[in-house]
Amino acid sequence: MKLTTAHIDWLNIALMLVSAAAAFVLPFEVFLFSYAVLGPLHYLTEISWLHERKYFTTGARDAVVLVFLGFLLFGFSVVVPRFLAPAENAPLQTKQEFGQFMNQSGAVIIYLAFMAALAMTAFRSLKSKCWFMLIAGLFLVALINVQTWVLFFVVFLPTLVHVFVFTAAFMLLGAMKNRSIPGLLSFLLLLGIGAFLLWYRPDVIAIVSNEVRHHYHFFVELNRWLARLLGHELANPDQAYQSAMGVALMRFIAFAYSYHYLNWFSKTSIIKWHKVDALRLSVIVVLWLVAVLLYWIDYTTGFIALYTLSFLHVFLEFPLNWRCFMDLGRELRSISLHGWTREPILKPAS
Repeated sequence: MKLTTAHIDWLNIALMLVSAAAAFVLPFEVFLFSYAVLGPLHYLTEISWLHERKYFTTGARDAVVLVFLGFLLFGFSVVVPRFLAPAENAPLQTKQEFGQFMNQSGAVIIYLAFMAALAMTAFRSLKSKCWFMLIAGLFLVALINVQTWVLFFVVFLPTLVHVFVFTAAFMLLGAMKNRSIPGLLSFLLLLGIGAFLLWYRPDVIAIVSNEVRHHYHFFVELNRWLARLLGHELANPDQAYQSAMGVALMRFIAFAYSYHYLNWFSKTSIIKWHKVDALRLSVIVVLWLVAVLLYWIDYTTGFIALYTLSFLHVFLEFPLNWRCFMDLGRELRSISLHGWTREPILKPAS
């Protein structure tokens, strides 16, 4: 049986409920499993799919800039701290200044990738793209010391905005393009489940093993900043694992990531990312198995080895994200003019 868009919408509703239930019961474990097993396969298959569609940019080699920025981010995030980080006995102020420098550097690179993707989507001529990036650079000078700007680009854009906000936008666009009531329902359900997991905070006695804590230490800053965004404070790392607030945040994060990956795979029959030659598909499978093996042997090794690939898939998706929001604007205009049903196609006069 061929799956229709309506079938996919109902499938996504089921996947949402399964993801939410799993995240509610085992939030830390579900996130770590999804990130290590589903994540690498998602990166590899999406990059392959984007490559076939020329990354949705207007220039044949535009994506090279995004790849360069992805590797540059790896250098600043992994290589620079390894060789230039202050010693353990360095003054606290020195450590704080270095941390601020690293955060600003990461924000600058991600900002440039995000704005370059907009230029690659909105303009066709190289001259127009260069002028746009010059203007974006001027804004960068003004914003570089604004903490909220740094936090958005370093902490939220490549994580929760990517896996939750952009996923919601794609779902809404699909529902609007197909005028699908199940699609619209799945979009609203995504928002509803996310809100429920964030705001329902029953008292819990969380038992999080030392092994899980060790694996999750790469990500715990996301929980701390998300708590601050919601007007709370996780005073110490234990609160991220044991407090009602900390567990609620983790349930939302685990749901957002696990469903983001499952949503991608549920659309296989529509976007046909698997329709590639046997050699490329074999390479994807082999690289995925190697990635999962690295995570299984040592989570830290897997995280570092897959760091660049994870950010590359985020950067390379930016042009598609911009196109999604542009298309949403067009669909909203169409609905405002013609209602939920599409404008009828005029037949030529006989």
